Amino acid sequence: MVSARPRLALPWRILVVSVGTVLVWLLLGALLDRDYDRLTHAVGAVLTTVLVVPLVVAARRLLDRRPWTGLGLPSLRAGWRRLLLGMACWLVPAALGFALCLGLGWVEISVRTSVGDAARVAALLVVLVFLKEALPEELVFRGYLQHNLATRLPAWQAVVGQAGLFTLFGFLTGAARSVDRLALFLVFALLLGAFRAATGDIWAGIGFHVAFQTVAQLFGDVGSVFDVVGADVLGVVAMGFIPFSVSWLVLRRLYRGRLDWGALAPDPAR
Repeated sequence: MVSARPRLALPWRILVVSVGTVLVWLLLGALLDRDYDRLTHAVGAVLTTVLVVPLVVAARRLLDRRPWTGLGLPSLRAGWRRLLLGMACWLVPAALGFALCLGLGWVEISVRTSVGDAARVAALLVVLVFLKEALPEELVFRGYLQHNLATRLPAWQAVVGQAGLFTLFGFLTGAARSVDRLALFLVFALLLGAFRAATGDIWAGIGFHVAFQTVAQLFGDVGSVFDVVGADVLGVVAMGFIPFSVSWLVLRRLYRGRLDWGALAPDPAR
C-alpha cells in the first residue's frame, strides 16, 4: 500500500534519479577502470543492474509514492512479444544494411576466430548488454524519467525531455563526448522514447537496445572476433541510418492508432 504522504515535486524527483544514475556509472567506471576483459565486463554488468534497479524501485516508492506498474515493466510473460518486436525492428533492417555495405564493397569483414567462438561471444554479449545497458538504462530513462515527465507534459515533450537527459548522461559519464556520439545518443533515445509512448511499456525498447548494442560490440573492440574494414560506414549505414529509419516507419504503421503525441500519461496512486 502506498502512503498518502505528499510526493516530492517533479523537478526534484527527476534531478535525484538523474544524478543518482550518473553517480552509479561514474562509481563503477572508477572501480573497474582497467584493461578490458570479459570478467570485468561481467562484474560491471551485474553491479549495474544490482545498483540501478533498487535505485529506481526506491525512487518510485519513496519519491513518487506510486506503484511499480507506472514504470512500464510488466512481466516477461506479458512483454515477450514486444521484446521480440524491438529486436526485429533493429536486426532485420540492419541485416539488409550489412548486405548492402558488403555487396557494394564499402565494407570488408573477416572472422578472427572460429564461427563457434564468435557465436559463444555473441550469446554472452546478449546477456551482458541486457544487464549493463538495456535493462538499467531503459528502466531509468524510458521507464522512470519519461513516465514522470509524461504525467505533466504532452507525450512528445516527455520523449524529447528524456532524450535530452539521456544525451547529458552520455556526456557526463564519458560515453558521448564527440559530436557524432552525442547525436547518436539523442537519436537513439528519441526512437526508444517513441517505442515507450507507442507500446505503453519498455520491453520493445529493451529488445531494440539489446540488438543494437550486442551487434555493435560484437563487431567492435569488445567482441574482438571480427576484423572490419570500413567500420565507420558500417556503423553509420548498417547499424544506424537504415535500422533507425525503418524502425520509425514500422512503429508509426503498427501503432498509428495509439500514438497520441499530445496525451498525458495517467499515474494512479494504486
